[in-house]
Amino acid sequence: MEFRQLRTLLAIAETRNFTRAAERVHLTQAAVSAQVKALEMETGVPLFARVNKKVFLTEAGELLVRKAERLLKAHDEALLALKELGDAEKGRLRIGTASTMASNDQLPTILAELKREYPKAQVTVRRATSAEIVAQILQNDLDIGLVSLPVEANDIRAEVLQRDRLVAIMQPDHALAHQRSVSPTQLAAESLILGEQGGNTRRLIDLFFAKSGVRPEVIMELGSMISIKRMVEHGLGLSILPRSSVREEIRVGKLLALPIRGFKDNWELGLVTLKSDHVPPLQRAFKQLCKKYFD
Repeated sequence: MEFRQLRTLLAIAETRNFTRAAERVHLTQAAVSAQVKALEMETGVPLFARVNKKVFLTEAGELLVRKAERLLKAHDEALLALKELGDAEKGRLRIGTASTMASNDQLPTILAELKREYPKAQVTVRRATSAEIVAQILQNDLDIGLVSLPVEANDIRAEVLQRDRLVAIMQPDHALAHQRSVSPTQLAAESLILGEQGGNTRRLIDLFFAKSGVRPEVIMELGSMISIKRMVEHGLGLSILPRSSVREEIRVGKLLALPIRGFKDNWELGLVTLKSDHVPPLQRAFKQLCKKYFD
């Protein structure tokens, strides 16, 4: 039983398709089939059932997948730890961010300071939703992420960096602007511009409306907080955002923010990684800088 065979096994289990698994592990479909056959001969039991070109794990396959995940995780951590003993400055850090606010404000400063401390480090940043970032960390495609909380994944460690109140934002001359707060019913009657689905902030908003028994009219779903604010500034609708994200627009009079009656859940920005006893120096330094610059 070889590590390359186990990686192929996991790829098939995740994609449920030999062709897509072959693309993921950079092998031909014939090579993937040969590795599965070798595993099944060695274990003496079938690992997959094939029904109408679809692939399903057998009970033995599910057991081996669970064992393989732990083995490969330990293998990768051991190799990474050994590599870092040689030269910590040449480490790699793959960051995912679901927060446009953090990407515009704190992240550039954090990365600049990190680069000064680790000038030879390979640091990359990807933009994705919170759910996508968590999935990529679990697949070892990312090392760390800035996401909206909560995150429900057993193998993920989450640390809160920032908490804020979600508020309704609108033009200062909007018909609701004279009120001290707005109700879910009033918001549902307006044209709303919200963040894209898949993020936890949007999930909190949708859950709030569902619990309130109203169905809002969402006319736009955007992935950028800056785009959402600009749309609201131009009178195209209302939105719900963390108050800190519109602090400057409120100060200069471009937007107005009101509390939402009954909305008790706070928006939380968190730092997520795989649960592991080994934390690479580069990742540890990034975490420390995040805690320094986020309030």
